Amino acid sequence: MRYVTLPGTDLEVSVVGFGAWAVGGKWWGDDVRDEDSIAAVRRARELGVTLFDTAPLYGHGHADEVLKQALGDAMGEVTVATKVGVRWDGSGEHAESDLCAAYVREDCEASLRRLGVETLDLLQVHWPCEHDTPLEETLEALCALKREGKIRHFGLCNYAAPELEQALAGGDLGVFQTPYSMIRREFEDELSQVVKPDAKAEARVGVFAYETLARGLLSGKFRTLPRFPQSDLRARDPRYWGTRFFRLARWVDLLRQAAERVDEPTAALAAGWALSRPEVSTVLIGAKRPAQVEQNVRASDVAARPEVVHLLDRIAGAYRG
Repeated sequence: MRYVTLPGTDLEVSVVGFGAWAVGGKWWGDDVRDEDSIAAVRRARELGVTLFDTAPLYGHGHADEVLKQALGDAMGEVTVATKVGVRWDGSGEHAESDLCAAYVREDCEASLRRLGVETLDLLQVHWPCEHDTPLEETLEALCALKREGKIRHFGLCNYAAPELEQALAGGDLGVFQTPYSMIRREFEDELSQVVKPDAKAEARVGVFAYETLARGLLSGKFRTLPRFPQSDLRARDPRYWGTRFFRLARWVDLLRQAAERVDEPTAALAAGWALSRPEVSTVLIGAKRPAQVEQNVRASDVAARPEVVHLLDRIAGAYRG
């Protein structure tokens, strides 16, 4: 495992992080079991993963409880990144982003209690506000939490380039989290220019890339059209539907063949490609079981092999979405 210090912070994290959405249980099918999740988290730790990314959204906070139980005393030896702003409706099925100062504080303190810590290593805004709170108010609330010692650093997730630039102008942003994969490359446009406007200069902010496996599509395990239960959000993901899935599957065959050629897991190739981008600090990859973790962590080695990255560039260029 390789490690990187996020620009402008004292956070040194593994270049492969553990995404905890699936271990929260909700929206990831009927096969999520806490004992498997705990084993997966502990295996990640054994293999050198030091970044664990969670959120109140993940199982209504259950992912936090899983991390707390799995990491135990090791919680202080790793970086736990969480998020802020999710407010549920009465049904508990639909969430909106509320980023007024009062709710940012309330949500932060709830995460502190669930995780059983006095200070959060990294608190990220999960997605832009849906209640018209100006970004300035949210950023000031996060700065106040930092001054009070409740958080060490803060970041943004899922924002567009103008808002990211606005946040960076304040000089206190610790990380930016965005979707990025071989088949989802919006990050390469305006966002990458904000993060690293000069190819020869250091990045202005650390970048966490998520959905690098496109919800499992790039893991290589789906050779035929899968059938997911309604409890799995992938049952409603158009990429897993009929013609689109089969078109993607033919392209994934190229990735699977490359994996056999270089003797690496297909998942590691997909995530390793994203990690090889100069703007990306860490890739966040979810896992339900230890065996998945063992494949995912190989992305660190894949990204460090120039000849493999060159091959993957060609395969990525062949994708026609």
